Order: sequence, then structure tokens, then C-alpha cells
Amino acid sequence: MVWGMTEKDKRTILVSGGAGYIGSNCVKELLSRGYEIIILDNLVYGHRELVDEVLKVKLIVGELQDRALLDSVFANHSIAAVIHFAAYAYVGESVSDPAKYYRNNVLGTLTLLEAMLAANVNKIVFSSTCATYGIPENIPITEEEKQNPINPYGRSKLMVENILQDFDVAYQLKSVIFRYFNAAGADPDGQLGEDHNPETHLIPLVLDAALGRRDSISIYGADYPTADGTCIRDYIHVSDLADAHVLGLEYLLNGGNSNIFNLGNGNGYSVLEVIETARAVTAKAIKSRVCQRRAGDPPSLVGSSAKARKVLNWQPRYYDLRTIIEHAWVWHQHRHGNFR
Repeated sequence: MVWGMTEKDKRTILVSGGAGYIGSNCVKELLSRGYEIIILDNLVYGHRELVDEVLKVKLIVGELQDRALLDSVFANHSIAAVIHFAAYAYVGESVSDPAKYYRNNVLGTLTLLEAMLAANVNKIVFSSTCATYGIPENIPITEEEKQNPINPYGRSKLMVENILQDFDVAYQLKSVIFRYFNAAGADPDGQLGEDHNPETHLIPLVLDAALGRRDSISIYGADYPTADGTCIRDYIHVSDLADAHVLGLEYLLNGGNSNIFNLGNGNGYSVLEVIETARAVTAKAIKSRVCQRRAGDPPSLVGSSAKARKVLNWQPRYYDLRTIIEHAWVWHQHRHGNFR
């Protein structure tokens, strides 16, 4: 931590990627708990209007690889810690353009870490992913599960995890690494939600079909060894993710050692269950069609969050799939409701 910080400075947090889906929800939670926030975002996938109109915090537009910009940010603000969301996260794109992912996710993060060390900022919360596990051998997945990512996106995140562990040993840079499962839902107040372009996540795609923004929802494989033949995933409410990040931050600010946590609901829901629940919530006849399986899709991904509950006293509030979809539906209509 920088010498000479005031009490206010000790609560100033740099949030990279804070204009994005999970980052913006985290910023809102941080603000509710009295933190001062600075967002760094290149706005490739983030939304300036949500920062300006909802969060109303300082936004610095720029790239992680811009060391001069990072040095300026740290020189001009007494930052206590960093929460790092700024990553590209499209699995398919990572296969077709891995250079983009290694440049931003790995090189960008390395540049950020070096700038932090130069500024004597030694605490970071890192947004990792269950994609580092690849196809798991055990369900539910614990933090001890073997990591064997099957795409460049997952590999880029695992590389950063390894870098953080090495930086702890060499430079005493303390980190909390969160490997989370399928982020879903929206801010219960309806102010912030999921709006990607292109959109690849199941729940907003289903809600797009409910609004008439797409004709139907594709089901990639209905012959998996699950109860209804479709893939099972662990959907974790974005507000619960935001709460976990604040708890992880406070764990570090209070002197905690580097640690790794899974963040998931602990419950698995199939693709068909998501579609049926969305039909009930929206009262729309959502069309679906079965397609061929996608390569590398595991039948089931469900995580254990027992460690986060025990160490961080994390207590998720929104377990129920219906509640997650209800919150997403309110946001989705607000964001895209001019379609019908």
C-alpha cells in the first residue's frame, strides 16, 4: 500500500473492466459499501452510458497494455487495491484468434501487475473462470480439481493464475483468484444487466427469443447422459458474484494471504430447465430447436463453493433459477423492450 494514504485513499479501488457486465455490478456493490471507485475500461465490450448514468464514477478509457497510462493512473490516485475483470471471454473467438486473448488477457494483466508493483500496490482480486478446469473428472468441482483447459480462453486465465502465484512468492503481491461458473441474472434494481455483442450466454439468448429479437433458441445436443439429455450448468447470480468480490477485497485489505475460490450456485440446471423456466417467467412461447453437440461441451459443470462460504463467509442470496431469470427479464425488457 502506498505510504501517506489517508483513510479515504485506503478505500479507493481501481476496477479494470468495470464498465462490463460483472464489473459494473461489482462497482455498484462497492459504492454501496462506501468505496471510492476508478474504472479502467477500453469499452470494447463495456458500456459508457451505464457508468455515466448509473454508477457515476470516474472512467478512464484505455488499454491494459498501455504502461504509460497505467503509471499515470497509479501516480495520480492513491489506490489501495485492484479488482481485475478486463478480459476477453468468447471461447470460440479464442480458438480462431488466440493471439488476441494472450495479448489482452495475459500480456495486459502482466503489464497491470508490473505497474502495480512500481506503485507499491500489492493487492488484487482476479476474475478467473471454471474454464481452467476443462472437462472435470469430479462433480461438484472443488478448487483441488485438476486444471486442464481445452481452449485458449481457459489457458489464458490459467496462465494468469500461475503468474499471480509466482508474483506472491517473488514480490509479495497478494491475490484472491475467483473461478466462477455461469454468471447470470441482473441487478435486482433493474439498473444493470447482461448486454453482450455478440451474445453467447444461454439466458439472455432465451430472453431474446421471448422478445422476438431472434426466432428460436438453439439446444446444442439433447443426447447427453443427463436427466433430460441436455447439458447441465451452474448459474450464479451476478449480484452474488459482486458480493463475493467485495468480500475477497476486504479479505486482502485485512491482511489475508493469497487464496483461490470457486464461485457457483452449487445447483445444476439443464438447458431445457432454463428454457422452461423462461417460458414461465415471460409467459412467452419460446421456440427451440435441437442442433448437433458443440465440441468440448462437458455434460455437467457444477461447482462447490464451500471454501468461499467458510473462509469469506460468502452467503449467496439468489439460489433459485426462477429468481435469476426474473431479474434478467426485467433488465432485458428495459434494455431491449422496443422489439414487441
